[in-house]
Amino acid sequence: MEESSTSTADRTDYDVVVVGGGSAGLSAAMALGRSRRSVLVIDAGTPRNAAAGHVHNYLGREGTPPLELLAVARAEVQQYGVQVRPGRVTDVRRWERPGTGFVVTTDDRREVMARRLVVASGLRDVLPDVPGLAERWGRDVLHCPYCHGWEVRDRAVVVLATNAMAVHQVMLFRQLTDEVVLVLTDDAPPMTEEDQLLLSARGVRVVDDPPKEVLTEDDALRGVRLASGEVLACDAVVVSPVFRARAEFLAPLGLEPEPMEHSGHVLGTVVPAEPTGATAVPGVWVAGNVGDAMAQVIASAASGLRAGAVVNFDLVEEETRAALDELRAPDRQ
Repeated sequence: MEESSTSTADRTDYDVVVVGGGSAGLSAAMALGRSRRSVLVIDAGTPRNAAAGHVHNYLGREGTPPLELLAVARAEVQQYGVQVRPGRVTDVRRWERPGTGFVVTTDDRREVMARRLVVASGLRDVLPDVPGLAERWGRDVLHCPYCHGWEVRDRAVVVLATNAMAVHQVMLFRQLTDEVVLVLTDDAPPMTEEDQLLLSARGVRVVDDPPKEVLTEDDALRGVRLASGEVLACDAVVVSPVFRARAEFLAPLGLEPEPMEHSGHVLGTVVPAEPTGATAVPGVWVAGNVGDAMAQVIASAASGLRAGAVVNFDLVEEETRAALDELRAPDRQ
């Protein structure tokens, strides 16, 4: 492998490098920092929920703006010696010396050494190519009824059928409002007879007329223009994006995102891992949306805590084995 232009003298060793400074990454850092581990969090500063006004279903923090929650969390972990550095990880390769470890390179060509790696880099929401849709994402273009549903209760909601989750989404939003319309996109999978019966039973109108534009007025969503020219007035649009794990930098380790499927349809990609977050590569754990696209903020935080605790114990075991080997060494007899 070609040597980096960064000299060895510029490198710093850490017990753990955490990639991603969202709720999952900072929770992992908290567990590790409180266990007296040297920890560096590398944060690209692009949290998935940055566009959202508030975090919901997070007990004790209900309604907190996402960026405020992260600012508080960063201050908390830094109390335990955790370092948080802005940057984007571009490459990870194996540590070329005995033991498990990695060299982590960032976009400013800096390198750090890590005995263990926690990847909490999240995912990318890939939206349908409908003009006006992306600009409203996280505001009144929504995905999760648990994140935003209460805020659109009793309002007019249009659900865009982009994949096999559409009917599921309709049913959950129908719990919150009587005014739900399902619009079939060009990419929508065929509706089954069972789907049609379910929608009819809940009084949901189905429109087979693909969306062409999301309409706004005075910085508020007003409706969806269809291919026929009809405009469906609404207060919110619901869409299921394609979830893409942010994990390209793991490719040198042979760790690639895999398809995430539902009912035979691919909804996106995630990095496969055990319930603890352990991946197929020894020394690498994942936490949060990079390994679980459906995890909300509180679930991502919980997965980070679990991964951090398991990583700490993995290091404890390694250190204990090394101490035993030294104790049994011939020159100590």
